[in-house]
Amino acid sequence: MHSLRSHMSQPRTRTIRKAGLAGYGVLACALAIALPAGAQSRSNDALVQDLLRRIEALERRLGEAPPAAGASAAAIENRLQALEVQSTETVALAREAEVSAKQAVASAKSSDAPKVTLEASKGLGFKAGALEVKLRGLVQGDGRFFIDDDGAYNDGFLFRRVRPTLEGSWGELIGFRLTPEFAGDSATLVDAYVDLKFDPRATVRIGKVKGPIGLERLQGGGATAFIERGFPTELAPNRDLGVQLQGAFSDARVAYTVGVYNGTADGRDGPSTNPDNDFEWAGRLFLEPWKGSDSALAGLGFGVAGSIGDKRGSGNAFLPRYRSQGQNPFFNYRSAVLADGEHSRWSPQGYYYHGAFGVLAEYIRSSQELREPVSGTRGAFDNQAWQLVASYVLTGEKAGYRGVTRPNQPFTVGGAGWGAFELAARYGRLEVDEDAFPVFADPNAVSDSARSWGLGLNWYLNENLKLVTNYTHTRFGAAVGGAPRDEEKTLFTRAQFSF
Repeated sequence: MHSLRSHMSQPRTRTIRKAGLAGYGVLACALAIALPAGAQSRSNDALVQDLLRRIEALERRLGEAPPAAGASAAAIENRLQALEVQSTETVALAREAEVSAKQAVASAKSSDAPKVTLEASKGLGFKAGALEVKLRGLVQGDGRFFIDDDGAYNDGFLFRRVRPTLEGSWGELIGFRLTPEFAGDSATLVDAYVDLKFDPRATVRIGKVKGPIGLERLQGGGATAFIERGFPTELAPNRDLGVQLQGAFSDARVAYTVGVYNGTADGRDGPSTNPDNDFEWAGRLFLEPWKGSDSALAGLGFGVAGSIGDKRGSGNAFLPRYRSQGQNPFFNYRSAVLADGEHSRWSPQGYYYHGAFGVLAEYIRSSQELREPVSGTRGAFDNQAWQLVASYVLTGEKAGYRGVTRPNQPFTVGGAGWGAFELAARYGRLEVDEDAFPVFADPNAVSDSARSWGLGLNWYLNENLKLVTNYTHTRFGAAVGGAPRDEEKTLFTRAQFSF
């Protein structure tokens, strides 16, 4: 026992260290070796020395303090057993940590693997790392019939829109959209832009975009209450090339757009290049003060938009032509007339949606400086248009600026579901400045105004299929010295598929 006391009374300094997985493996093997079979016949000193060596090895790995001086052999053996249990638990925890790390690595690799998804409302999606792409589509087939027109207009069927859309993002900063148009006799490019998404309050959009002027113009082509947009859209620019800054504040209750564009005539797409070296500035501010609240005014939105710039030239890139609800031109300037100076627009606008009821209203005034080169006469002429559109969803779904996005009970063959039904009504008017006649416009060839009313029935079979029927009735005004134009009565139908 003297040797035991002498051995245990020696001072020891140990540094606590964490054992690696390899060290724990060796330790586990050492602990698996049982006491020697002849240990019962050994002397107490030899047994104690053997236990102390084993304890010291465990202490070096676990960083534990040594047994107190004078401890009995039984106490030392108990200490050894406790250290063995602790070592076994440590090894088990290390192995669990290793398994968890491997699972985390596998999960990370799985999340980076390319994924393909297909959803009725979101289209076909592809995601690989930071790149996310979605393929959407809009197809509209129309049947168009004119009533009591004595053959003035052609009845028939046509594709109004065939638009696949590729849109997506590359990381958090870059977004993009590309939409060609395959309806008509030749393919064209409708949307083509890149977004730099610095912040929800500040996104820079560059490329071919919709101008920010018209409220109904900014609706998607598949979301409008009527098959064709109303008279104010005839005075708003369509798509144009430029760069704009846009964003929203206060939980999207305040939205703005401001940009500079090549500039285009009322109701037209901008040309692929800037034809006159002048630019057009445009902006829009739109407020929805109660958006997202429980207030009855939660669906109220209102704002103002405007544009200003110079235009100098003749032809479609500079001068408008205004169309009826049946898409038949009823006004244009004389072919020799030139745009020659400032062109400005301003448009108060708003909508209100509450439950199944919705109403949209807008007004646009377009002022253009013109010159008639033969006489040298100049003038600034103000044309204006307004409309009021009301809708009610008979089946109880919520009305909205984007239409009925999903019926409560989609149509099912042989089932109880019939989809959603929506009634729509519209009244609108377009007036040309009377001072444009007869020098700048021919009173015998064009009308000075048009007023129209219409009724529509929209059947949303499901979130992808929509059937539409519209009846419109338009009367035209005659300028002084001009002949009256026959009324236009239309029955338009549409089958729309979108995803």
